[in-house]
Amino acid sequence: MRAFRAAVEAHDMDAVEALLADDVVFSSPVVFKPYRGKAITAAILRAVERVFEDFRYERVIGEADGRDHALVFAARVGDREISGCDFLHLDASGRIAELTVMVRPLSGAQALQAAMAAQFERIAEEAQDTPRTQKARARRAG
Repeated sequence: MRAFRAAVEAHDMDAVEALLADDVVFSSPVVFKPYRGKAITAAILRAVERVFEDFRYERVIGEADGRDHALVFAARVGDREISGCDFLHLDASGRIAELTVMVRPLSGAQALQAAMAAQFERIAEEAQDTPRTQKARARRAG
């Protein structure tokens, strides 16, 4: 949990991705069906990092050596203030097996949903990004 918080606060999304279990389940605050898998979860979290402004964790709930944690945060999307919580469940190896995000108020959740919808194409591309496609893209760019 400390590593996740540090990575998020440092905007180090590669480190965040490294903390995810391969079969992580991500439950979004604005979509009913959970997302399954490291690639899609990492792509969504990268988009969230682009969308949230003034993001900060305000409180952590849970035992330091436990497997369940709640990280209370505040952020802004456009002109909407958001309060929320990241609920983390770690697997036996210490990787994030479940990540559930809750946000409030409704107007903030709606602003988040609209901002994330605008990221949809990029999220889909990043979720399909494998080391092989990354190398191919680097060859084309260089």
